[in-house]
Order: sequence, then C-alpha cells, then structure tokens
Amino acid sequence: MSTIGEKVNEIYDSFFKKTWSPMTGGIMLALLAIFMFAWQRPWGIVGGIRNWSDWIFYAVGIFDEEPPNPLYYSSSVMDLGLLAGAWISAVVAREFAFRMPPVLELWKGLIAGIFMGIGSALAFGCNVGGFYSALHNLAANGLTMMVGLIAGVIVGLKYLYWEMEHLTPGPAGPTFLGNIPPVFGILGIFGLIACAYAYGYSDVEDAGLMAGYLLIGSGIGFVFHRSRLCMVNAFREPFMTGEAAMGKAIAISVILGTFGIAIMKYMELRPEEAYVVPAFWWGSLVGGFIFGAAMVVAGGCGSGSLWRVAEGQIKLWVVIISFAMTNSLIRYWFEETGFIDKLGQPVYLPDIFGYGGSIFIIIAAMLIWYIVIDWNEESNKFVIEM
Repeated sequence: MSTIGEKVNEIYDSFFKKTWSPMTGGIMLALLAIFMFAWQRPWGIVGGIRNWSDWIFYAVGIFDEEPPNPLYYSSSVMDLGLLAGAWISAVVAREFAFRMPPVLELWKGLIAGIFMGIGSALAFGCNVGGFYSALHNLAANGLTMMVGLIAGVIVGLKYLYWEMEHLTPGPAGPTFLGNIPPVFGILGIFGLIACAYAYGYSDVEDAGLMAGYLLIGSGIGFVFHRSRLCMVNAFREPFMTGEAAMGKAIAISVILGTFGIAIMKYMELRPEEAYVVPAFWWGSLVGGFIFGAAMVVAGGCGSGSLWRVAEGQIKLWVVIISFAMTNSLIRYWFEETGFIDKLGQPVYLPDIFGYGGSIFIIIAAMLIWYIVIDWNEESNKFVIEM
C-alpha cells in the first residue's frame, strides 16, 4: 500500500509532469473558453498580440492614435496569461529551454508569420478567433474559415514535402537556460495570484475584470502545454500521417464550447453579436486558406505559436513577432482605406436557422470531421504521399 507522500507525488507527477491526452486537453480548453465567456468575453489571440505591435508602431510614429494599455486591455491580458500558464507548466515539468533552430527554420518562421498576419487580418482572427471561438459563438465565418484552413493545410503540407526533397535545413543552434528549477514555476503561480489580487484592488476602470482574463488565460496556457494541444497538428496530421487524436480532440472541444456559449447567448446572459464579425464569406475563406498554409510552414498556429514561445522555441518567437506586426499593419491599412467593410458580412447562424438548427449544423460539421479522420486513421485514404 502506498503512503500519503507517495500518493501526493503520484498526483503531482500526473498533473505537472506527465503529458495529458489530447482529448483531456480539448475538453479542458472548451471548459475554460466557456468560463472566459461567462466571465465577460470570448477567448481570442490576435487582438492581444496586435496590441503589443500597435505600441511599437505608435512609439516610432507610424500610428497616430495611442493604443490601449496592454496591462488593461482584455485581449492582451489573456495572451499574457496564456504565456504565463504555459511557462509555468514548462518550467515545473523541466521542459523549458531556449532552443535555436536551423537558419532555414528562422527564415520560414519570418515568412510564415507574415502570411499568418495577412490571413488573420482577412478573417478577423486566427485559428482561435476566426474558427474555434467563432463556431462557439455561432458565427457563420467559423465554418468558412474551417474550409479555408483545411485547403491551406494541404497546400502547406505539399510545400513541406517539396522542401524535404530539395532543401537542407542545416544544423540546429544551441539550447540554453534549460535548467530552471521547478520551484520557479511554483513561484510563478503565486505571482499570478498576486497580479490578480493587484488588479482587484486597482482604481483603473474594469481592472477587476483583468484578474479573470489573466487567471483563465493562464489556465488555457497550462492546458495547452500539458496536453501539447495543437490545431496545426489537428488539421495537418490526418493528411500527413493519418493520425487523428488531435483532430478529434478539437472537434469535441468545439462541440462542448458551442453548447456552453450558445446557452449563455440564448438566455441573454451575453450579447448575441459577440464574436460575430463581418468576414462571411470570402474574408474568412481566403484568410483561412492563407493562414492554414502558413501555420503548417510555421509549425504553430496563433495559440500554438504563443504557448511554444513560452516553452522557449526561438523559431516561434520569430513567428509571433512577424505575425503580430503584419496583422497590425494590415488591419491599420484596412481601417484607413475602408477595405475592412468589404471582407464580408456578419452572419449569426441563429438569425437564419434558429438556435437548434445552428447548434445542429456546427455539431454535424464537427462529427463529419471526426468520423472522416477516424476512418482515415485506419484507411489512410486522405494521406498525401510525398
């Protein structure tokens, strides 16, 4: 019979050290996305990193209007929380280290990040805001972005095959600062609590809301890292190796989140128009295609790139920087020229099909994806040969 100490160590290892299953990660992500919406607003990625980049362009005089304070801007605080949660998970599990990739990978990260910025500007969001959270919020653009993502992933995969045959990546660079004691990760948890406490006692308007964004965002980052949840993997692997675990986890995650958020909208606890953006149909479709191809080359989507930044992956630092700066510039140009009004229409599915019909459409789309990739895992019918 194990002792209490041994049982505590077993639970600690299961929670902090062992990799969770993709399905566990997908279910936990859906619950946290519901919590975020119940707290105040939907979960997103692009708005936060664009805010950071807006400050750079404002500082050098390219933008005239001062952006919102990153420490009191909801999207930014959510992203900071995600970074903190993923970093805590990586440090406690002794998986954090700065890893320098081959030079070719850095160039790929730079170029792919630029295209991710373009695609996310067209679609009003990355894989999270344009697809995952859009479907949770019953927005039609989430469906068209999914189609674009799948088509783009196939093109990106074909490029990777071409690269493997024609280019040599060269040696990887050094790995450094990889021996941070796990106690620093535990201290990070107390640091998050202290920051949330400070928000709660701040006199700044809506500062109390920031505490929730920070803590729920950190939970999302922790879940991503512990489960290695990755939407690039979810869309790419069915066509590359046939593996479907990640794709099935995301499908279930979308279904669960849709139920939770639809209930809140139906009960008028949150605005129906939340996260219903004017990107249906062509903005989300073309943006999804560009973003899907680019995220395969980058090796990370919006959320995946961010949590890998917290893990120390230098290539993804390059991706996030070029992604954020490009999105910031393109979005600014769209708004200045009025092109932002030509990307599509805001289409809220319940306005057309009612709540029952809308939920059915999204569940049907996810179940079709789930069944097809599960069947493909055995048959390899959709696996693209090199």
